[in-house]
Amino acid sequence: VGSVAVAILAKLGYRVVAISGKPELTPWLIELGASSVIRRDSISVAARPLESEQYAAAIDTAGSSVLAGLLPRIRYRGCVAACGLAAGFDLNTTVMPFILRGVTLAGVDSVMCPLSERSEAWQRLANDLPLAALQRLTREITLDQVVEACQRMAAGAAQGRIVVNLGG
Repeated sequence: VGSVAVAILAKLGYRVVAISGKPELTPWLIELGASSVIRRDSISVAARPLESEQYAAAIDTAGSSVLAGLLPRIRYRGCVAACGLAAGFDLNTTVMPFILRGVTLAGVDSVMCPLSERSEAWQRLANDLPLAALQRLTREITLDQVVEACQRMAAGAAQGRIVVNLGG
């Protein structure tokens, strides 16, 4: 979700700051359209309940301390779309960003979402995701390579999307 968001938002003209726990992915994220990449551990700790307003909005795929570190840095009336729990499902934060800045924390639901909204989202994805970025995000493997690919995923060493070609 994060890498797709980087590519789409960059194409739409937004200045995208990517956050990653893997410094080796910086060139890849820049290639997808990020204007800069910051380390996840630099954002996951907020020293104060409100930090300087650094971001208009955020898409959070990690949750936990990353989400808690983002919220105090969102500007007035900004929004954070939370769609992942890679770092955990706990959220140790204060209500200050919500009360004093009017920050919205929006959960992303893909289960109960009405079909009309899903159709619109798929259409936007088809229109707004650059084909070149999709090709950079996707790697095709054969069925014989699935075990190795799963081991890389479990070790946190995979990037992008993997498509299994059952015919090849």
